[in-house]
Amino acid sequence: PAAPSPVASAPTGDTPQTIPDALVGAIGAAHVFPDAKTAVDAIPDAPADEIGREFEEARSRPGFNLHDFVMQHFAIAPTKSLSYRRRPDESVMEYIDGMWDVLTRKADISQAHSSLLPLPHDYVVPGGRFSELYYWDSYFTMIGLFESQRIDLMRDMVRDMASLIDRYGHIPNGARAYYLSRSEPPAFALMVDLLAQHDGQVAYATYLPQLRREYDYWMQGADALQPGQQNAHVVRLPDGALMNRYWDARDTPRDESYPQDVATAALTDRPHNELWRDLRAGSESGWDFSSRWLADGRTLATIHTTELLPVDLNALMAHLEQALAYGYAVQGDATTGQQFSARANARIAAMNQYLWSADRKGYFDYDWKAGKQTDIVSGAMAMPLFLRLASPDQARLVAQTVQDKLLKHGGLTATDRTTGQQWDAPNGWAPLEWIAIKGLLQYHQDKLAADIAYRWMSRVIGTYEKSGVLLEKYDVVATDISPQGGKGGGEYPMQIGFGWTNGTLIGLMNRFPQTTRLVLDHNPLAEQQSTESTSQNGEDLPSFVDYSQVPVHKAAPSSVAPSPRPARPASAGDGRQAATTPAAAEVPAPANDTAPPTVVPN
Repeated sequence: PAAPSPVASAPTGDTPQTIPDALVGAIGAAHVFPDAKTAVDAIPDAPADEIGREFEEARSRPGFNLHDFVMQHFAIAPTKSLSYRRRPDESVMEYIDGMWDVLTRKADISQAHSSLLPLPHDYVVPGGRFSELYYWDSYFTMIGLFESQRIDLMRDMVRDMASLIDRYGHIPNGARAYYLSRSEPPAFALMVDLLAQHDGQVAYATYLPQLRREYDYWMQGADALQPGQQNAHVVRLPDGALMNRYWDARDTPRDESYPQDVATAALTDRPHNELWRDLRAGSESGWDFSSRWLADGRTLATIHTTELLPVDLNALMAHLEQALAYGYAVQGDATTGQQFSARANARIAAMNQYLWSADRKGYFDYDWKAGKQTDIVSGAMAMPLFLRLASPDQARLVAQTVQDKLLKHGGLTATDRTTGQQWDAPNGWAPLEWIAIKGLLQYHQDKLAADIAYRWMSRVIGTYEKSGVLLEKYDVVATDISPQGGKGGGEYPMQIGFGWTNGTLIGLMNRFPQTTRLVLDHNPLAEQQSTESTSQNGEDLPSFVDYSQVPVHKAAPSSVAPSPRPARPASAGDGRQAATTPAAAEVPAPANDTAPPTVVPN
């Protein structure tokens, strides 16, 4: 289909330097701080070039002490949320309500030489070491704000995201200068969907310019690509199909993880700049790191993120294209709306061609360089269900695979692999549980959705009862509940707070009130009895089901069309009325506003 004419090219996101590279490297090599992020978040007392000159002069003097130099020239930012713990007899809902205030930051005042990108409105941070706004985390946090009736704060966060697009051409990984060379999973359209539940269609009209500019960032250079060529985030496949990958404009060690990246490079003969770009691209994915990105499925030094076309990224891009189609239709520009609808249909067809496998019953990332799908089963395969891009037959097959490969005592593991990386087994993550549960509900896989919700809420609330905190991630494989949440993994210790866990837990507790009561009554986590919970449409659901008994009908990928998208309430059982606009996690209507877009068979 003909592509909409692009607006001015988005900037490449070169990172303004707030601390000289030589000093970052020295601090990392000497392990001045347990967490390398501490140094790049600290506020220097002079511009980077001046600090650099002083550092080079000072280090040549006898008795130079690097720690003393850093403490003399930098102000270390405190971590506010680490001091908050559960009060006696405080319920998990009361804890979350109190944590909103702890995690909320007021509109920023620009500080000279700071790496923090100032934001014009209040916002919620994830917690722990993450003391700034993060991109895709914020969508799941906003779910909790919506459920908690904190609409003004949710709206402020959408405004902050829009302000970042206005200033930089995209939403960076986080609100720090050193994150500007990359983004994160493009969730801004989901945020607008969520806001539209309260504000109506005006949300799409208000943020259409930012939605379009974000799209142009992710598609930069696409029009000039020939089959088999790539540019930044875009790959044109041999048949001409356009799909997206994760990328970073820089190919150096990450400022916030400098010593780790240098150490990883020492383990391989690969060109270091190639490795570092793939590590950065893995960070852009939000899954930093996972077997999904590893060529051998085990070793971080084999990471090849830029050679992969991820399921979740391309599903989100299709959603963004459909949101743009809807936004232009709302503004009365039917022609541009139809162009974006056609572009979304073309992407869905490409996903069915390259990312879908009926034989393996799921969606898999595609290695465009090798010309084949990867073999990692991951929670990303639920994203097309979450965004209503799958057919009913595809959804049934995905449900089987999720249940057979990922479902454990405490919920879903991120992947079916155990590697020591944090986005692999045994860890479960709130956003992936939410995406899977909501996606399954939307395709009437209610029993499995309720089962996952029960197991996940049992793990999260059970850990809260023992530790008094909510965490970033949880070990969902262990049969017992650890106060620390589990083994952790990854590049940093377990973090508490925690924005997306808080937000999605509220959403699940509101949607599954009977399951919530069961969990709060301390029923055993591994109980294999049929229990009652409530779906979004009010139906009573048993929590466990044998999916081996569900008939499966295999459809040819080229003829698969998206399922219908009926309107859904904003939240089950809360008495609010949904706006007559697409609900969160539902794909906007196409240009004619009467039926979902369809995929034209090849």
